[in-house]
Amino acid sequence: MSIVAVTGAAGYIGGQCALQLHDAGHKVIGIDRRPLPRHLNGFMEFVQADFDSDQAYTKLIQARPDAIIHCAGTSLVGPSMTKPSEYYNNNVVKTLNLLNIVLNAIPKTRFIFSSSAATYGIPAASLPCQETDTLKPISPYGESKMMIDQILAAYHRAYGLDYVSFRYFNACSADPQGRHGQEPGATHIIARLLESIRDGQEFTLNGNNYDTRDGTCVRDYVHVADIAAAHVAALSKNIPSGVYNLGSSTGTSNQEIISAAERITGRSVQVTVGAQRQGDPGVLVADASKFNRLVSWRKHNLDDMIQHAWNWYV
Repeated sequence: MSIVAVTGAAGYIGGQCALQLHDAGHKVIGIDRRPLPRHLNGFMEFVQADFDSDQAYTKLIQARPDAIIHCAGTSLVGPSMTKPSEYYNNNVVKTLNLLNIVLNAIPKTRFIFSSSAATYGIPAASLPCQETDTLKPISPYGESKMMIDQILAAYHRAYGLDYVSFRYFNACSADPQGRHGQEPGATHIIARLLESIRDGQEFTLNGNNYDTRDGTCVRDYVHVADIAAAHVAALSKNIPSGVYNLGSSTGTSNQEIISAAERITGRSVQVTVGAQRQGDPGVLVADASKFNRLVSWRKHNLDDMIQHAWNWYV
């Protein structure tokens, strides 16, 4: 059994990580400035505090966790364009403070970071994205994640920081046991689509004139339970320090998601085609072979993702 602290434990990915850490027999210490949702009670010892606070740091130093899974942060691309200071402060400055506490007080703790595919920006012609690709984020959110990836690498070289950084591609779905999922009003396409189907509302598709097989965006979708499984696996010292993509190495178009959702729910949805979103690349998929060579972590396909999410929403 390991002791694992999870920042952002009241959130979507942090909460799923806490559930699966608990399932695997680890002691979980959750930290989040938001209250813990009732459905996550009993799965962790919880501290309601900003991760960059004396209360959180005191708890970490006392508990001396084997690992910190750092999911806390501000995470929407659009708002980062109008409020960049919030993203640089919350995602970069505060995380740097946390890293300095780890180095000085609990240096043997492994640091597992929630990075993002947003670090790649609009990818070059060669796809899927690889960890060695040049990073060209196009938003303050993506820049903030890139900065922490760079800091982690520098701290590893200079101070021996033990870390793993996961660049998530599109996290989606809900806990397979129905214990946890996305909050209402999530911006992810599967979440928006299923809420539209459930509520009998019109669904807006952002563009159908991309240079793709059916004209709609192609993205790499990963079940949130598989992402959590990767974090549990990353507790092992057999996973070398470094950056790893978490994706399927394949892409699914928005139209394919709509068709699958209608088939699985048995309901149709009225689709209105809107304009493309500024800065949206037509295709963004991951080469996840680096992590796949170390761990068998993916268990769920697109049908699972939609079915588990639908179970959560209804």
